[in-house]
Amino acid sequence: MLTSLQIFGSLALLQAVASQQIWDIWQTTWDRNMLFTYFQPTPDPINFVTPGTIGSADIVIDDSSVYQTVYGFGASLTDSSAELFNNLKVQNSGSYWQLMDYLFNATDTANSAGFSYIRVPLGATDFSANTYSYDDINGDSALNDFNINAAPSGVFSVLQDILSINHMARFHIVPWSPPGWMKSGGTMSGGSLDTQYISTMANYLLKSVQAFSNKGIPIYAISIQNEPEYSDSTYPTCSMPVATEAQIGLALRTLLNDYGFSSVKIIGYDHNWVDAANYPVQLMQQAESAFDGVSFHCYQGSVSDQASFTSQYPNKEVYFTECSGALGSDWWSDIKVFIYELFIGSISYGSSSGLMWNLALDGNGQPLLPGTDSCGGGCRGVVQINNDGTWSVNQEFYSMAQASKAILPRDVGGPWGQRIGVSVGGSLDWALVVGAYKTGRVSPSDWNRYSIVVLNWDDSASTTWNPQPVEATIEFRGMQATYTFPVGVTTLWWYAPN
Repeated sequence: MLTSLQIFGSLALLQAVASQQIWDIWQTTWDRNMLFTYFQPTPDPINFVTPGTIGSADIVIDDSSVYQTVYGFGASLTDSSAELFNNLKVQNSGSYWQLMDYLFNATDTANSAGFSYIRVPLGATDFSANTYSYDDINGDSALNDFNINAAPSGVFSVLQDILSINHMARFHIVPWSPPGWMKSGGTMSGGSLDTQYISTMANYLLKSVQAFSNKGIPIYAISIQNEPEYSDSTYPTCSMPVATEAQIGLALRTLLNDYGFSSVKIIGYDHNWVDAANYPVQLMQQAESAFDGVSFHCYQGSVSDQASFTSQYPNKEVYFTECSGALGSDWWSDIKVFIYELFIGSISYGSSSGLMWNLALDGNGQPLLPGTDSCGGGCRGVVQINNDGTWSVNQEFYSMAQASKAILPRDVGGPWGQRIGVSVGGSLDWALVVGAYKTGRVSPSDWNRYSIVVLNWDDSASTTWNPQPVEATIEFRGMQATYTFPVGVTTLWWYAPN
């Protein structure tokens, strides 16, 4: 005869087994038959059951291994992107708001990407109408003429519109160059900071944080200098040695703390993977107390280089903040690279964000700063906005949207997703690239959401084109589910007690 305790325990086990079901799937396939498409398995949900034979690929989830929180995906709102968004808003307000919702609505049930991490340049970049800073008065070391309204007004209106849709959005600001008069060459285009202006530059950055805040745009993070190991005479850039960035960071940390912005993170480096073992490490050696972490770009090196930094500073945060698609490249090939290297890869190597470069450009990679040699073959935006008031989203969107869905808060005010352990076995272990995440809940009685993002790149593209679906098993807490992943990217989730 069963005791009441045994009955209760049996019911609890049955409940746990029964409720570990996959109901929700988002999918983008190589042939574009599915484009960030939501569906539910039919006729029934996919159940986790007693384990049997493993599939051709076997995805093993280890939710006892919990890593960094992922705060979202997105891109940079350059002046050019803001101009195109504003033009669309004027031409076709309904279409503008439809696009904004599709990009930024982070509500759990929304048919949208929920992009939540936006990088904003401080002053001009290679994607601006002209070269400017927030204080172009020569020798104004007191910054009396600092004026954030030197930037196009459309930048701030778009940021405010993003916030109206997604109040969880994080904004990360960074200059492409200090004002020209602070630099040895007297110009924003190339050169380096004159070290007599280190404290002035720190104050310039503080004023930037204050000015954004005064416009109702809270700043999550600030970087000292975009790509400090690069200088180009055709657009705003600045070579900045480690020692200079370290000194500015130390001065800025004190200023932010003193003026009520102690929660604003200072993120160093903001440059390519290739030098991960050097510049960012030296920055920590010289000014660890000032910097919350570092950020990386994709243009040189490989994603595994991030480990050269994280292995030495495992408690510092890492962000991935820039990579650009190129006009004319192959749609599916791009998605494979973006997912493998950035939106699963960089996250797997510790990043808390995944960003592309321009949020929006037109079909020709414009508008570019006149005279710049940047983006020689043409950069592609996450979104293409046309001068006739129409828009479309590119492969950058689909790649990030699939990743974003896995980590957005399940509840209003709830926590963001955290990366958890995952491995792939089986005869086709090479065919699937997988990221796994746990999203907690506001109420302790609600069950956590467990998500996986899966790239199936078994397309035999190196020999003869022959895309093959992969039947995979998913192992979770001693139970097993089975799903056949088409060639493409699939995001799915289930719920389980903490």
